[in-house]
Amino acid sequence: MKTATLEKKTHSPKAKHPTDLIRQIQKGLRFSELETLQNSIDMPFEQLAAKLCISRSTLQRRKVMRLSRLLEHATKVFGDIEKARAWLKFPQRGLGGAVPLDYAETEVGAREVDNLLGRIDYGVYS
Repeated sequence: MKTATLEKKTHSPKAKHPTDLIRQIQKGLRFSELETLQNSIDMPFEQLAAKLCISRSTLQRRKVMRLSRLLEHATKVFGDIEKARAWLKFPQRGLGGAVPLDYAETEVGAREVDNLLGRIDYGVYS
């Protein structure tokens, strides 16, 4: 009983279950969702498309979801979308001087960015 109660407390009410995310990816994302990400991250579309390695007409859904997830995580860590945007766009010592958005072009890199955000959130930034 205590475990179930603890689980409910640790999950954000807005967090989606992986099954829901998989269904959403399988259904496909609307162009408006890419526009929302573009506006949230405050980056010109051409630059965002280059970061996502996509043409204007083709979306790589998992990369869109990956960057959205990182923006959401960074916003939670820094408490402000402007600070999150700035952090994601500038070189970070914890990534060996790499820019988080560049690092996140691969899933492995995105996990490293996610891990760094977790360390910052818990005060063990290195």
